[in-house]
Amino acid sequence: MKRKETSSVRTDVARLEDIPNVGVSIAGDLSLLGITSPGDLPGRDPYALYDELCRITGQRHDPCVLDTFIAAVRYMEGGPKTPWWTFTAERKKTLAAREAAEKSND
Repeated sequence: MKRKETSSVRTDVARLEDIPNVGVSIAGDLSLLGITSPGDLPGRDPYALYDELCRITGQRHDPCVLDTFIAAVRYMEGGPKTPWWTFTAERKKTLAAREAAEKSND
């Protein structure tokens, strides 16, 4: 799923590991999702990426992986270099809202 792309997308980052918070392990996770270069991240939905990673691997990954995906996407869309844990509160709020919406649809 793509989000609206911004005009401040970064073009100067060569490797996934050059994105703040992204090391070899997260770069490997992104590669499993078909993301092989930093330019593949702008416009992507980090929540959908996380859900797809869990589906592909058949396991639920630590939610910190989702926080890192959010940080990486936001950075590549022109956001500041931000520690992944900065997005924990946002993730919790977003997932709680999604869960509440699903329950109201049942």
